[in-house]
Amino acid sequence: MNNFDDAKTSDTALFGKYFKGMLSKGIYLPPSQYESWFLSTALGDSEYDQIITASKETLRSL
Repeated sequence: MNNFDDAKTSDTALFGKYFKGMLSKGIYLPPSQYESWFLSTALGDSEYDQIITASKETLRSL
């Protein structure tokens, strides 16, 4: 997204499904598609693998 007009075209219902799918897999995302993810250096490879796997599974289910 580059501007407000782009943001107005967001599919908020689809993001809600993605958010709930990720949450059901133990991944808590920012609750708005307009917010950034902040990852920590405290996370290791296994946590990143869990996030990636959960995201792939959730996206496939949509």
